[in-house]
Order: sequence, then structure tokens, then C-alpha cells
Amino acid sequence: MKDYKKYYLIPATQEEVYLALTNPLSIKLWTGAEAEMSTIAGSEFSLFDGDIVGKNLEFVENQKIVQEWYFDGQEEKSIVTIKLHEHKKGTSVELLHTNIPTESYEEFVDGWDSSYFGELLEFFEE
Repeated sequence: MKDYKKYYLIPATQEEVYLALTNPLSIKLWTGAEAEMSTIAGSEFSLFDGDIVGKNLEFVENQKIVQEWYFDGQEEKSIVTIKLHEHKKGTSVELLHTNIPTESYEEFVDGWDSSYFGELLEFFEE
């Protein structure tokens, strides 16, 4: 199991980034894929047409999102924590993803950089 931590700079307000990460209609706008999302702790979510599924654990509006991501056959919980910090050029997004299966680590790092935050960055730069 491996952990991944990275900061991304998004040229948008914390409110805009939070909405883009938590509202299913907003998620579909920047991913082009269906999403099921709620800001209710304990609710299940689905992103990228079901490629990412899990449970929402905690929300602090415009500041923090904590989720458990499901992996088949994994005993240890894989936790994704996204913190939003004000930055002079928009929002600094702090990502921490714990307990990524070692065999999938590079795929997840690429996914965070290109698909997840890469697409979100492109959306706000347009």
C-alpha cells in the first residue's frame, strides 16, 4: 500500500472548486461523465461513469472533502482527503490519498494528474 500527496493550483475560488467537486451536475460538466454525489456524510458516490465508487465521510463547506474509495478485495480503507486553501491565484488544492494498492499506484497518480485534477484545471482555464 502506498500514499500519495500533492498540491494543485486551480484558477477559481474555493466556493467554485468545492461546487465542482461536490455537485453532480458540475462534476458532469468537467468530466463529461455521469456522477452520483451528495454532501451528506455516509452517502455513497460514483464518479466517471462508475469507475470510482465509495463513501462520503466528511464535508466542510468550501474547505474539505473526505471520502473512502472502494477497491475489490482490499481490507485497509483507502481514504481521499481534499483540502481547499485560499491562494492569490485561486485555490490551492491539497490532496492526500492513503492506502493505494501498490500495483495500481502509478495508474492512480496518472489519474489524479491527468483525468481528475487535470480535467478540472482545464475546465477552469477555459
